[in-house]
Amino acid sequence: MPNLKHGQILGGWLAPHPPHLVYAENPTQNEPRSRGGWEVLRWGYDHCRTKLKEQRPDVILVHTPHWQTTVGHDVLAVPKLSGLSVDPIFPHLFRYRFDLQVDVELALGISAEARKLGLTSKPMTNPDFRVDYGTITSLHMMNPNWDIPIIALSSNNSPYFHDTKVAQDEMIKLGIATKNAVIQSGKRVVLAASNSLSHLHFSAEPNPELPEDMSREHVFSQSQYEWDVRVLNLMRSGDVHGLMSIMPQFIDEACAEVKAGGLTWMLSAMDFPKTPAQVHAYGNVIGTGNAVVEWDLTSHKKGITP
Repeated sequence: MPNLKHGQILGGWLAPHPPHLVYAENPTQNEPRSRGGWEVLRWGYDHCRTKLKEQRPDVILVHTPHWQTTVGHDVLAVPKLSGLSVDPIFPHLFRYRFDLQVDVELALGISAEARKLGLTSKPMTNPDFRVDYGTITSLHMMNPNWDIPIIALSSNNSPYFHDTKVAQDEMIKLGIATKNAVIQSGKRVVLAASNSLSHLHFSAEPNPELPEDMSREHVFSQSQYEWDVRVLNLMRSGDVHGLMSIMPQFIDEACAEVKAGGLTWMLSAMDFPKTPAQVHAYGNVIGTGNAVVEWDLTSHKKGITP
């Protein structure tokens, strides 16, 4: 029988994924040990953890730039996955043993809706698939208990070879497909765009003996900082039109990681909300700009009994 209950996207998070954040927390799943670091960004994620406990979503859906597919948009569709995920750039910081559950039903729905809109998409059903560190870092920082099923979407590599606007237009379609699948599923979903903002970074660790040396951490350049603040102020003011209009220039001038499409996908799935976003934290990791930002789509409904 068809599901007569409409699903709902509760909100979305810009959820940056530097592996340093997991490393600094010293969770049992991660082998390397640290002395802390990057506290402001980690404290920003505390707001997300609190909100997820309040909302109790059925699924967390993440778009990651580090599961790259050359053709189309793959959707993780294996019921349970476990293994060791190692960051190829920072293996001394991130060697994480993951064990997660995937909402296969919704994953299949997203892939099917994407194909209806003319996108190339297929479910990832390899039971030995190793989940990328972008997915794991964002989801660990959002929900370290891993007690909510997840879905991950791959990043089509086309933005790195083709016109940025064309690639972002495709991500808008993927957002629409995601929204349609969520509505049909009857489930309550939270979205996550696993992206940094400005993404020029140091070519070497300033203190290789102590990566968490916060006396060496700073923004890569003043220009990068100014671009990040400009974008964050547009989010804070709810000017989604202004944000989308400068996105191509932001990508080009700040080497912004949103080029992979996660932010555009998420905003599209949320119908480009004019609700002001809440910036819970901004900080730098090896020079890159990172922000924990929340769009709460339920805030206008608070106090109203459905």
